[in-house]
Amino acid sequence: MLPLLHAMQEEAGHIDDAWVPAIARALNLSRADVHGVVTFYHDFRRVAPGRHVVKLCRAESCQARGAAAIEKAAAERLGVAMGATRADGQVALEPVYCLGLCAIGPNALVDGRPVARIDAAALERIALEVAA
Repeated sequence: MLPLLHAMQEEAGHIDDAWVPAIARALNLSRADVHGVVTFYHDFRRVAPGRHVVKLCRAESCQARGAAAIEKAAAERLGVAMGATRADGQVALEPVYCLGLCAIGPNALVDGRPVARIDAAALERIALEVAA
């Protein structure tokens, strides 16, 4: 099931709740089984994301290196609250819990690309990138 869900999300950007019955039928599973997987794994989205997705790490190592301040500054600079998509659909700001880059945090993923040592200058580069 996971490879199918990943492929669907890669193509459509999310897994729509309306698709769950068809996925369940195709895999000979219950709707509850499919729904459970989609809602359990935080990387699956149930609504379409912004055109650009910025994920900020909230793990302990990044927190110790100032991630909370970066998160606040990112929300202000990008004009979107954590866990939301900006009204124009241009950018989504999402939390992620450990990217495995603990020695070089705080970290982010920008459209799937890792960015380490996030500071004010890096945040400005990210903001300009997602504005394009």
